Amino acid sequence: MSHILVCPPDYFDIEYEINPWMRVSNQVEVERAKSQWYELMRVLEQEVGALLERMQPVQGLPDMVFTANAGSVMGRRAVPSRFRHPERQREEAHFEAWFRSHGYEVTVLDKELYFEGAGDLLGFPDARFGGYRKRSEIRAYARLSEIFECEIIPVELVDSRFYHLDTCFCPLSGGELLYYPPAFDYYAQAAMADRVAPERRMVVPEFDALKFACNAVCVGKHVVLPAGCEATMQMLDARGYQPHPVPLSEFMKSGGSAKCLTLALD
Repeated sequence: MSHILVCPPDYFDIEYEINPWMRVSNQVEVERAKSQWYELMRVLEQEVGALLERMQPVQGLPDMVFTANAGSVMGRRAVPSRFRHPERQREEAHFEAWFRSHGYEVTVLDKELYFEGAGDLLGFPDARFGGYRKRSEIRAYARLSEIFECEIIPVELVDSRFYHLDTCFCPLSGGELLYYPPAFDYYAQAAMADRVAPERRMVVPEFDALKFACNAVCVGKHVVLPAGCEATMQMLDARGYQPHPVPLSEFMKSGGSAKCLTLALD
């Protein structure tokens, strides 16, 4: 059973603009956002069988709902995020406190080592990748490799619409990679090709990528993804996965979807 950290959207809104998707003029429909979030939770718990841990939301921190950015967890080690934008930096203390209160061995990065958690650090047991340039700092991955005692391959994000790795890169439980190659530079694509065999790579079309098809949650053979990604769902079905589409349009206004709203704790 997958163990996942989430945070209710009690104070979710668009109060600033720190990625190309966010526009203060495009306000969140609060009740719809809550309905979509609770439907995502229902799917994760009842259809997928995940065990959810719920954080306490904090007024004035509208993006705490995106718990993928709480930090990164491997085993009982946790590294809280160091946010690039001041608007999110006040979240750091709350995420660190949650990890400590739940018994994790916590290591805090230096302030100048920007790192935005599982939004940018993803991969497989034998190949972990760290997205950088847009939010996380490439230098953070040398330190994270020491902390987690594993190799982390930095990959450069070159399209501002895909500002976190989890917006364009989704490792699946069977070893396949669901991703959108144009979001990465040539060297990043080559690094992925070197570590992930061609038959394991599933290329998402641009139409679905812009609907955050790669911002999906994989638990076993279940893949929870935003509604409207028909081509991606067909690819997943052909590989033996069960897609679970969930409407998440209110969170997409802020540049996030299913994966952004979750942090895998195992």
